[in-house]
Amino acid sequence: MDKKEKILIIGAGQMGSGIAQTVVENGYFAQIEDISASYVENSIQAIFLRWENAVKKGKKKQEEINKYKQQIKIFTKKEYSGFKFIIEAVSEDEKLKAEIFKKIAKTASSNTILGSNTSSISITKLGNASGIPKRVIGIHFMNPVPVMRLVEVIEGEKTSKETTQKTLEFVEDIKKTPAKSKDKPGFISNKILMPMINEAIETLESKTGTKEDIDTVMELGMRHPLGPLKLADLIGLDTCLAIMNVLHKGFGEPKYKPNPLLVKKVKEKKLGIKTGEGFYKYN
Repeated sequence: MDKKEKILIIGAGQMGSGIAQTVVENGYFAQIEDISASYVENSIQAIFLRWENAVKKGKKKQEEINKYKQQIKIFTKKEYSGFKFIIEAVSEDEKLKAEIFKKIAKTASSNTILGSNTSSISITKLGNASGIPKRVIGIHFMNPVPVMRLVEVIEGEKTSKETTQKTLEFVEDIKKTPAKSKDKPGFISNKILMPMINEAIETLESKTGTKEDIDTVMELGMRHPLGPLKLADLIGLDTCLAIMNVLHKGFGEPKYKPNPLLVKKVKEKKLGIKTGEGFYKYN
């Protein structure tokens, strides 16, 4: 059943693209905004390609895909009214995110919820930057969004109970499973995950094992679907570094200090899959 409600996603990257695809497949209309219309067009074409491939594999019907394609487009307005949710999914940069929340809050409808897909940055700070903190909440999707079931829901200090309840209902409505977290650095997911990845990088730097052996131990010995170094490449080493910096600054403990090899990789622009090389090389 079509809900005929609109969701705006700010950010046309891998996460924003995945969020848009997911909401459309669950009956919503999606619009995507980025600094360049060409970025958004490329993002939408990537979604179309995934849908067409699903048809070829027999996982989707062509009629279904044709309908989906009518429910997604580029955001071209100058004001942000008329949306059920506006979900920010830009890079993990607190200043940039705060500027976006301040801008969109000026013209957002009074019932619109402003969500951030941040993986570590304070929702309270983003809420305060917006000027409407009661309607700001963390909606942290996992990568790749269309496949992963979890969405971490993070309440800021001033997030209203109504905002939280509507967000939990929305997450379930798009066939995801919500897990609530307090607004602490890294939330639940990355407070656990990123130190593990950082430790795997330290294990590689200390030559305790090769990257292949480290990942094999975690995949076969600990039953992780993807080894930590492969996972870091998938996430993006720049994102891993940004989250580790948030953890280190937030908790002030040495165990959260980013490993020098991670810092080096980011400086060299070897960010993982998206640049063709991280800990592994990609064609």
